[in-house]
Amino acid sequence: MAAGRGFSSLVARAVRSAGARPSAFGTSVSSHQASIRNDGIRRLGTAASALEEPIAPPVQVKHTQLLIDGQFVNAASGKTFPTFDPRTGDVIANVAEGDAPDVNRAVKAARKAFDVGPWPKMTAYERSCIMLRFADLLEKHNDEIAALETWDNGKPYEQASLVEVPMAVRLFRYYAGWADKIHGLTVPADGPYHVQTLHEPIGVAGQIIPWNFPLLMFAWKVGPALACGNSIVLKSAEQTPLTALYAAKLFHEAGLPPGVLNIVSGFGPTAGAAIARHMDIDKVAFTGSTETGKAVLELASKSNLKPVTLELGGKSPFIVCEDADVDQAVELAHFALFFNQGQCCCAGSRTFVHESIHDEFVEKAKARCLSRVVGDPFRKGVEQGPQIDQEQFNKILRYIKAGKESGAKLVTGGDQIGTKGFYIMPTIFSEVQDDMAIATDEIFGPVQSIIKFKTLDEVIKRANASRYGLAAGVFTQNIETANTLTRALRVGTVWVNCFDIFDAGIPFGGYKMSGTGREKGIYSLQNYLQVKAVVTPLKNPAWL
Repeated sequence: MAAGRGFSSLVARAVRSAGARPSAFGTSVSSHQASIRNDGIRRLGTAASALEEPIAPPVQVKHTQLLIDGQFVNAASGKTFPTFDPRTGDVIANVAEGDAPDVNRAVKAARKAFDVGPWPKMTAYERSCIMLRFADLLEKHNDEIAALETWDNGKPYEQASLVEVPMAVRLFRYYAGWADKIHGLTVPADGPYHVQTLHEPIGVAGQIIPWNFPLLMFAWKVGPALACGNSIVLKSAEQTPLTALYAAKLFHEAGLPPGVLNIVSGFGPTAGAAIARHMDIDKVAFTGSTETGKAVLELASKSNLKPVTLELGGKSPFIVCEDADVDQAVELAHFALFFNQGQCCCAGSRTFVHESIHDEFVEKAKARCLSRVVGDPFRKGVEQGPQIDQEQFNKILRYIKAGKESGAKLVTGGDQIGTKGFYIMPTIFSEVQDDMAIATDEIFGPVQSIIKFKTLDEVIKRANASRYGLAAGVFTQNIETANTLTRALRVGTVWVNCFDIFDAGIPFGGYKMSGTGREKGIYSLQNYLQVKAVVTPLKNPAWL
């Protein structure tokens, strides 16, 4: 693992330190009861009762309007929509509901900022300084932003504050560093010509981000686009609109010119579609489901044929080989699936386990699942909060029902927790077959499918037999086995003896129906640049 590399293992270290199995949460829990520790955290088994009363969030909602041309404004229609607390289903705030007229206003502001405004005409160093100042402000407001993220999304506060906000800060500093290092080439020609390439900003970028990691996806999209000198119209997810508005306000405090970054909250079929089809948007980046990604691509192609990058769904295999240390494999496979309530596009949701260690793995995975701490995400030590909303909650329960009905063995979990909020028991199925819905479809929830395999060739074939190709995990002590699998698996990322390592410089994206293009690292800059060749004749050159 990359445990010694500092930031690269921040996710794993911080989350495990908040909920590590051996120490603070040592005793196992019966599948027919829930025990309560001294600090009031409920450790949940398959018959757990309702959770404790929710903790009051330590933050106030300050921004609920659209941010267009540097100003907070109401939607043109005057409409608002509610954003909900996943812990209770109660309304947190009513947020301006952007639609096509608001997207038009935002695009007009972004076009002006790009065509005649100061942003692309600033030196790259000046742009870098603004991004660095923003990163400092993000770091300064870490606790407030983390609290908003937890309140709006349901993810554990410790995860948001110790992992995700620092990762966003790091990413903006990374791209601030790239701003003045983007340049073209001098190309030799077969004749008396001087040839150079210019790497130019693409223009107005439309960006549509998801609800599972709102702040991080904001960073993944906005960072490279601004580093390249573009202006932006960004639509936040309707489930989680709050942190994008807060962060964008901080960007303007850092000196970002008006119109460079515009935030439109609203719904996919209205505001999102308006971005995808807009004739004056030069590029679209989308993260979300594969089906919605297809719709975005179609709208872009039917308008001005704008380029589109897509980071879509996944059904990632996590392969535990016969030489694995079972205890370590169980812990890592648990993290790979259950992190962020299972709401990760790259979650290791197909856990392939070699037949020689399968039964031991299942029993230990069950024990680990029963010790998972589920509760109010603002409470210290909680590993798992609620799912995002009623729709996702119902979808996960339907897949759990389908798993039972298809003949998979329910090892533990399999039901909701309590009657308030969107909490679901950590769930494990064994005896899962490749054609079952729980093995083929992206559930996006805390449901682990354990699948037995015999040989390396077999598991390669079965792991690749998916319409998705986003990521994979490999757990082995044999370097030859690791090398074989990393080259054979048709996915965009393979984590060997680790999982969910997301350095700013590591590219992320998928094969097949998991998307096109790459996020993060140097590769993401290509999404926001045009390459122009400039050819000039040379008269009596001293050399060619």
